[in-house]
Amino acid sequence: MYMRILVTGIAGYIGSHTALELLNAGHEVVGFDNLCNSSEESVRRVRALAGRPLRFERLDLLDAAGLALLVKEGFDAVVHFAGLKAVGESVEKPDLYRRNNVDGSANLLAAMRAAGCRRLVFSSSCTVYGEVKKNPVDESHPRSAVNPYGRTKLDVEDLCFDLAKREKGWDIALLRYFNPVGAHDSGRIGEDPKGLPNNLMPFVMQTAVGRREKVRVWGNDYPTPDGTGVRDYIHVVDLALGHLAALEKLPSFGGARAINLGTGRGYSVLEVVKAASKAVGRAIPYEIQPRRPGDSAAIWGDVALARETLGWSAARDMDRMCADHWRWQKNNPTGYAS
Repeated sequence: MYMRILVTGIAGYIGSHTALELLNAGHEVVGFDNLCNSSEESVRRVRALAGRPLRFERLDLLDAAGLALLVKEGFDAVVHFAGLKAVGESVEKPDLYRRNNVDGSANLLAAMRAAGCRRLVFSSSCTVYGEVKKNPVDESHPRSAVNPYGRTKLDVEDLCFDLAKREKGWDIALLRYFNPVGAHDSGRIGEDPKGLPNNLMPFVMQTAVGRREKVRVWGNDYPTPDGTGVRDYIHVVDLALGHLAALEKLPSFGGARAINLGTGRGYSVLEVVKAASKAVGRAIPYEIQPRRPGDSAAIWGDVALARETLGWSAARDMDRMCADHWRWQKNNPTGYAS
């Protein structure tokens, strides 16, 4: 089924990979981004990889008038990635995160409502679960964000739940991601964090390419098999394909539904470093540091609902995640600036 799709935050890591899969599937894609922590080069490369037209607009979620004008052009669905995403920064600047992520999303929903577009896939996060009571964590787990970033995801989910309950006709997928890693197998698009990476895999790969001295491992005294934190990592292409599956199933939603996207298994920090070292072909140096406040010991997802509802499951394992991420980093040692 052909669709005309608007992608917010299209120049970002997950946005660019999803745009490519949408184009490859034959859909028309229009995207926008304010480029505050991304590069338009990613959009140019997506266009080249797909060999198909891709319209890009420089636009901010807080530009309500510009947003309304664009959405009014007519779209079958919106895939919403745009937002600030650094946990540490959100603690320092909670008002900025609320304004950008929550108020910006409210602008988007208002524009969709005015234009009669009622289908949305939202980029949520497993951070909405807060301190996990049990693993694997499923969608019925109580939500309790432990930082301002997670709170913004929770608040946007609530905007969507409330809207779908209040007005009939909305079909909304709230996709709760675990930890996206990897890159497109062309090595042309990948993760390009500005400044010091907040996440493990880009830090590991920047160390492997010589941009960082060593990987910092925060704590080795957790109640896990090797004492380091355990997380559910998912290949970004599997994640992108999860969005395609959600778009195809949206007409049957009849409201807003939350769905985990992960692999359903956890890897420790040291397991990731070991797998990355194998991909790189040499040992990646690391050092143990004290635990960071707020980090939990382990979290991985129950992904049964994604299988049942979307007919989707992750196909790429940790070796593939590391090999693809390394190909991107090796080919682009300083990211898109290379």
